[in-house]
Amino acid sequence: MGLSLAYADSTRPFYGYQEAKYFVPASTMKMFSLYAGLHLLADSLPSLRYFSRHDTLFFQGTGDPTLLHGDVPSRRAFDFLRRRPEPNLAYCPIACVPAYGPGWTWDDYGYYFQPERAAFPIYGNTVRFYATPPPPPVRGARPAASPAQSRIRVLPRFFGPLVGPAPASLRTPELDEDTHVVRAPHENRFYVLPTAKKWVDETPFVTSSGLMLRLLGDTLRRATTGALWRPRPGADSIRTLSGLRVDSLYRRMLRVSDNFLAEQLLLMCSTKVGYRDSLSSARVIRYARHNLLGGLPDRVVWVDGSGLSRLNLVTPRTLTGLLLKLHQELPERRLLSLLAAGGGQGTLRKRYHDAAGPWVWGKTGTLTNNLNVCGYLRTKSGRLVAFTFMNNNHVASSYAVRSEVERVLQQVRERL
Repeated sequence: MGLSLAYADSTRPFYGYQEAKYFVPASTMKMFSLYAGLHLLADSLPSLRYFSRHDTLFFQGTGDPTLLHGDVPSRRAFDFLRRRPEPNLAYCPIACVPAYGPGWTWDDYGYYFQPERAAFPIYGNTVRFYATPPPPPVRGARPAASPAQSRIRVLPRFFGPLVGPAPASLRTPELDEDTHVVRAPHENRFYVLPTAKKWVDETPFVTSSGLMLRLLGDTLRRATTGALWRPRPGADSIRTLSGLRVDSLYRRMLRVSDNFLAEQLLLMCSTKVGYRDSLSSARVIRYARHNLLGGLPDRVVWVDGSGLSRLNLVTPRTLTGLLLKLHQELPERRLLSLLAAGGGQGTLRKRYHDAAGPWVWGKTGTLTNNLNVCGYLRTKSGRLVAFTFMNNNHVASSYAVRSEVERVLQQVRERL
């Protein structure tokens, strides 16, 4: 366990316990991704790059995840492409990072929290399933030979023919009771487990340029082909389309700890750093380490944008130092509005209740046997305290650890 506390208007922690030891930060790593985005992106996300030549619009991805995304949807790129006067649309691939980050757990490929990274995501690179219970049996009717199952609606509808009932071999005891859809490991085949309940599920699909072109063309109702990115210097004017306001993405990314948005954020940042011929998370991380994180107590071991990797390592006092930098550089009201609020919304909504309103604003970080939280708390005396509380390799239940973290932070609130 490690703990670091600092008054938000100060420059260094006033209390630490094992604050110089390295911990696996999990999703608290998203605070570093936020810091990179704040320094490298403008007020709006870079949605796509494009140039026009004769009867063709050539466009290229920047990593923007919001195109037809189910939770942070932006129609800016969609409407732009649909309304362009050129009769031909040509998507130009760009070198990008692998679908999965370093150190990610391979068998999490089917879970909502680990979609594939991509240069031009669409629908958040996931398939959404909506199940409605079957109608009640008609009174007096003969019982059906087999129990009625929930009716399934699939979005995007393109994947409907690729969905079927799960064979008996997939109904194993290892499956979580909340699992409703199982995807084949390396292909877009989805199997629905039998149930007669109402549920909603989200499953990543296997990405490819060909599939993206098909989904985009079906949605735009315009033919979209592939092409090489070959603008002519001095003749073709390359422009960047502005998309969603950045705070909309930051807020969703931090409040509910959206891994996909965090990964794509680093890819968008990479369009502002170095070469324009590739999207690279590592390039942004190197830049941030050398140019943005000066003054932090310890070196940050940083490998991905989301914190899914256990290769990330950070000390509590360094994470608290980052919180102090954020408080110095952003208006307090804006900063707190981006974070989950205790008793209010996001990952802290079930904790830190107070009838007078939120007193904790933070970012959680959870992996199996690791439970961390960092952020800001308002003491009874009115002062704002930046805190980092990290717990690694615990074998107690997550509920017990969360309760103890809340008890300690409540003491900090009462006594300072």
